[in-house]
Formats: sequence, structure tokens, C-alpha cells
Amino acid sequence: MRVGLLTEGGYPYANGDARVWCDRLVRGLAQHEFEVYALSRGPGQRAGGWGDLPRHVSRVRTAPLWGEPERRRGGRGGRRQRRRFAEHFGELAAAISVPYGSGAPHGSGAPHGSGAPGRRTALADRFAHGLYGLAELAAEYGGLSAALCSEDAVRTLERACHTTGAPHGAHQARVADLLIVTEALERALRPLSLDWYGGSAGDPGLSGADLCHVATGGAAVLPGLLAKRRFGTPLLLTEYGVRLRERYLAGAADAAAGRPPSGPVRTLLAAFHGRLAAEAYARADLITPGNTHARRWQERCGADRERLRTVYPGMDATRFAEVGEQGAAQAGGDDRALVWVGRIEPAKDVIALLHAFAEVRRWQPDARLRIIETRRGEGPEADSYPAHCRALADHLFPDEAADAHSAGDNPVSFERLGEPEVPTLADAYAAGGVVVLSSVVEGFPVGLVEAMLCARATVSTDVGAVCEVIGGTGLVVPPRNPRALADACLALLGDPERCARLGAAARARALELFTVEQNVAAFRGIYLELMSHCPVRRDEVGEGGGPLPFARPAEAHVPGRWTAGRDGGRLGHRRPGPADPRPASEHSPASEHASVSEHASVSEHASASEHAPAPEHSPAWADPPPPEPLGVGPRPSEEGA
Repeated sequence: MRVGLLTEGGYPYANGDARVWCDRLVRGLAQHEFEVYALSRGPGQRAGGWGDLPRHVSRVRTAPLWGEPERRRGGRGGRRQRRRFAEHFGELAAAISVPYGSGAPHGSGAPHGSGAPGRRTALADRFAHGLYGLAELAAEYGGLSAALCSEDAVRTLERACHTTGAPHGAHQARVADLLIVTEALERALRPLSLDWYGGSAGDPGLSGADLCHVATGGAAVLPGLLAKRRFGTPLLLTEYGVRLRERYLAGAADAAAGRPPSGPVRTLLAAFHGRLAAEAYARADLITPGNTHARRWQERCGADRERLRTVYPGMDATRFAEVGEQGAAQAGGDDRALVWVGRIEPAKDVIALLHAFAEVRRWQPDARLRIIETRRGEGPEADSYPAHCRALADHLFPDEAADAHSAGDNPVSFERLGEPEVPTLADAYAAGGVVVLSSVVEGFPVGLVEAMLCARATVSTDVGAVCEVIGGTGLVVPPRNPRALADACLALLGDPERCARLGAAARARALELFTVEQNVAAFRGIYLELMSHCPVRRDEVGEGGGPLPFARPAEAHVPGRWTAGRDGGRLGHRRPGPADPRPASEHSPASEHASVSEHASVSEHASASEHAPAPEHSPAWADPPPPEPLGVGPRPSEEGA
């Protein structure tokens, strides 16, 4: 099948989010043809170039979410275009002028704008109407960038902020705040103006994809939403890190750094990204979070539980095979050493780790702490925080010497991955007897899985998906509690046999759940499942205008009762046939309903004219099977059916 892979700030660029995971997925599914549609976040990413792409990646289309927008035909347009823009942008502005999360049904547990069935609100519908209206306007007039940066957009947003029911923060918006918001909206909505949606015979774009797989939330989901709306393409959304949560954390980091955006800007942009996430969760055929922690975020944002399926990220276990098979006793590491591996940044709370190690040294004076930095942190404290940690370590642990004739040595060492002492990650984890994770904020703990693959006993803080990953094969303590962290480290340092047992169990668990093979196998099955339930119906023609043999994948022709309808209705997917000369416009639910009504009336008239008596009994096998819902959530075996 032909898969459209939608990314933002990652694959196929050589650096960025989800780059490694997408590369492993594409290489593992070599039987499919991939087309990559990538949004870049900055000039540095584009300057870094692409990574090595496999042969079955047939096309790569890129677009920037930074800098000046690409000038295409159109612009602000005439009076009619401006009137339509004001109408649709006004709907979207009215939806985001109310804080995301307010107005949810009482006791529903879902935020306002939830995408769960039966929980959509008026504002969520207004957001969707405005979003898709802007998309149609962009397709008709060749782009929205000029209109979104115009005075009309600022005035429309200003009116929405001063309407009855708007929050206090929006009421206080000044012109400077509105300009910042409209600029951010122009960049976030830039995918609506791209030429990725076909329109020419030589470049079908996303109209020729059998499946759209969005590798992250945010702006990357917009092309998938439009492909689903216009062409009926199944939409698969994978979030290993919930983008909405990441934006909240980024806002908190900006506030801590002393450069927070104004209150109106935070209110309006948070509402926009919240509504966009809810719309994506409502329209996606299947959502695959990477862990239960991300799944809870998605459910809270309105995702339907029946369309959620957890698929753990896949790690390359071969890099750690040698160290993991040797075990802690034979790897040659220092059993008295604690090892910390990662980026030195505030979220990792290295300061609490240093205070905990001071308590460890009181009871075990020969203990050592090796802090191994994998790469530099990001953000305003990328340099200041590591320097502060080194200064604190020098203060807490002055150089010590065994006697008057020996050189002093500090029990805490700061090292960098790639140096002669720790050339690889496997060597870093093998350098000590216990691996420590001291984070206060964590999504999916990749470093913890790597330590498990190396058969190392671990001490971790209870944040993010740590408990789900560790599963009883390590010690977990509360975050921001140096004393509890020290007690757990002392318990393992004093019991090497227990460390060996926990390390062996951890490696077995990691090999079972967190390998590339299980990740690829899961998505292979999901691709086929989505194609069988949601086949794309379109007329495929060759260069000469004739039918194109084998244009549809074989999975779309799998017979079954699911062809009767979707979600128990009669207006869903028909059984695909090899010959269907009708144009795509005739496949709409309204036309199918009219056709059914017409055939029904003709049959009734013929039956009345012939006065054919109705049979008194029809066998059970002659009755049509009941319609079967098509939600791609839990399998029948999971429901006890």
C-alpha cells in the first residue's frame, strides 16, 4: 500500500523528534511504499539535510513552519473572498477565545471541545467549521498567509476576544498581543495552504495515499485531517510524546526563564492547540499512544478509548546485547558506582541527585557517582544549569586523598559520551552497578529502557511512564525526595545478588516489550486492519485514461460483514468492487441514500402490480447479517466476545 507519513520537526531530517523511530518503522515495513511529508521547525534543521532514506521512500515533500510564508497565487483577494475569510476565521477565533477545558459536561471527565462520541460541544463544532472552511478557501484561492497576517484577521480576533463569555485574559489583549497570536496562527495553519493534496495527474499528493500516518500531533495532523475529509483516507495518529503537554511544559520553561508570553497570548494559543488536539483525536481512525501516561493525556483531551491502542516505542537491542548477556558481574563495571546518563537540564533534577549522593556517602564512603552527559540540554539554561551542578558537586564533595602522599580525587565525575572512558552508551551503563533516574518530568524514559537492556538494576523517580516501563524490576521513589533516593541506592549497593536478579528480570522485560521487532509487527497489523475497515474508494486510471489494474491493495477487497456499514449504519463503506465507473462525487452518503430510496420505491411498485404474496417463513440463513460496528478499538477477544 501507499502510506503518507506526516512528520513535524523530525524524519527525514538528520536531527529532530521521532527521527530514529520513524526510520526504524519505514525500514521495517519495506513491503509498503512511503511518501514523506515533513514540516521543518527551523533553518538549522533544514541545513542539516536528510538522513539516509531507503529505496521504498518514493517521495519527500517538505515545508517550513518558520520564516516568511511562501508567496503563492491569491492574497487578500476581493470582497467576496475577504467576506468568506472573515466568516470562517471568525468561527475559529470564537472557538479559541474561550479557554480550552471549560464548558465540559458536568461529570464527564472530558474537557471542553472533547472529541469523544457524544461529547462534542458547540465550540468544538465551530472550531471544526472554521478550520475546514479556511482549508477550502486556501484550496480555492491558493493560500491563506496574506489573509492571516492582514488587518482583517487582527480585527476579527479582537472582536472575538471582547464578546460576552470571553475570559478575562482575552479581554485584556492588546494590539501587540493580537499581532503575536495571528502570526503564530499563520505558521500553525500553514499546512492548509500547501500543494500536497493533488490536483494534477502527475502529482496526486495525499489524494493518492491509501493511509495517512501522522507521527506526531500539532501542525502535522492538519494534512491528515484534510486528506480524510476530502478523499476518505484513513488517519492513524501516533504520539509518543503528547504535543499539547509539551507545549504546556515549554510555556512553563519560558516563564521560569523570565521571558513568559503575556496572559492573552498564552490563553489564546493554549486554546487553539487544545482544540486542534481534540479535533485530531475525534477524526483519527486509530490513535496509538506510546505508553499509559500519554494515553491518559489523550483521554483527558477527548480521545475515545475504543480507538486508543498502546504501542510501545521500539529500541535497538543489538547495541546492548553484549553487555546485557554478560550481566552486571561480568561486565567489568564498578559495583560501588552509581551511574546517571542523560542531558543535564532542570527537568532531570541532577541537584537532587547530588544531595542524595551526599547521604549515600555518609553510610558508604567508598561509593562513587558518574554523571555521563549524552548531549547538551536545550533552552535558556543549557549552559548555566550544568555549571551550577558542577559547582554544587565541588562544594558538597571536595577532593579527597587516602593519605598525605596521594593526590586528591572527587567521588563525583562529570563525563561526556564519546570520551575514551565511555565511548558508547553500552559502556556508559556498564560503568557502574546501579543506574539512577532522578527526573521530575519525564515522558517515555528511553534511558531507563536502555539500562534495562543492559541488565542493570535501576533506581527511578515515579514520573511519566516510569512505573509502567519498570514493571517491578527496579526500585521507584517519589520525585524531589533526595532521602528516599539515597535509601534506595544504598539498598542496592549493599546487595549485589539482588542487583543481579533485578537486572536479569529487567532485561527480559525490555526484550519482550520494547524492541524494534515488536513495534514494527504492531504497526504492520494496524496498517492492514485500517485498510480492511476503511478502504479508500477512488477511480484509479492510467496514463491513457483507462482503468489501472491492481491500483487498490488486496487488503481493501477482504470480504466480510464490515462492508455493510460503519458504526452500525447503512451509510458507511460499501463493498469495494473491481469495476465502479461512477465518479467520486456520486459516492457521498446523500447520493447513496437517494439511490436506496429510489430502488426501494421501484421494488414496492413492482411488488404491488404483481400482487405477489409474501412468504410465510424465510430460513435464518437467508436473513442478512446484522451490521457490525467498525471501530478499530479493542478486538472481540479483548471484550470477552
